[in-house]
Order: sequence, then structure tokens, then C-alpha cells
Amino acid sequence: MPEKIIVTTTESIPRYRIVKVLGIVSGSTVRARHIGRDILAGLKNIVGGEISEYTELLADARDEAIRRMIEKARALGANAVVNVRLSSSQVAQGAAEILAYGTAVIVEPE
Repeated sequence: MPEKIIVTTTESIPRYRIVKVLGIVSGSTVRARHIGRDILAGLKNIVGGEISEYTELLADARDEAIRRMIEKARALGANAVVNVRLSSSQVAQGAAEILAYGTAVIVEPE
């Protein structure tokens, strides 16, 4: 099993020091809405409440984007990714890109 990579939104990792910066890494995925989910979402929009179908869709997309970012960091030889950020944008009607990006680094315990 591959070594676990530390992923954090902070610039540093407590009890570790960055010994080498390898560069920016990113991962993304584009997801489209599903007609069945749209129908359920439309009904929930009438009565109010969370649209769990979209919540699940976006959570899966975030996980996939982060996984792809980690794969790129691992390919560079990193054991951590710091300063991770997530963004989203609409790329077509009914389709959105989720992007995860950060800085791949090598860290070692202090």
C-alpha cells in the first residue's frame, strides 16, 4: 500500500518541517446533473430543505478531485500537500468542475 500523504489547508504541518517544495499539484472532475436528481431536486425546491442528491453529488466530486491531486503529488515523490484549496465553476449548462489544488512538498518530523 502506498505511503499515506498528509493533506492540509494550512501552510505548515505541526511537528513537521518542509524540506523540499515540489510544486503545485491539482486534480479536477467535471460532473453533470442527472435528470432523475433534477426531478427530485425540483420537488424539494417546492417544499424546502436540503437537496441531498446534489449534496452527495458534490461530495463525491470533491473526493475525486482531492484523490486526483494526491495521485499527482505522489507521482512527484511528495509525502504531503499543503495549502490545499477547492474551487468550483460552471463549465456548461448543468455541469460543474470541482478543482482541488495545493503545494506538493516533502516533510520530515522535527
